[in-house]
Amino acid sequence: MPRYDFRCRTCGDTFEVSRPMAESSAPADCPAGHADTVKLLSTVAVGGTAGSAGPSAAPAPSAGGGGGCCGGGCCG
Repeated sequence: MPRYDFRCRTCGDTFEVSRPMAESSAPADCPAGHADTVKLLSTVAVGGTAGSAGPSAAPAPSAGGGGGCCGGGCCG
């Protein structure tokens, strides 16, 4: 079940709430009982390590090519 981060505007405490995605925007009281809370913007954690690219990994960008308005073909 997803976890959502909230911050209490009254006491400044930051806390997590586990709830279904359908209830993600519902208000949440802080553990101290205050109702004035705000949902925080969450980040996404991605697992894995560098160099462990599997068959579905995106291809590496090609080297060279130059830049500019025409891809570097007119600069040489």
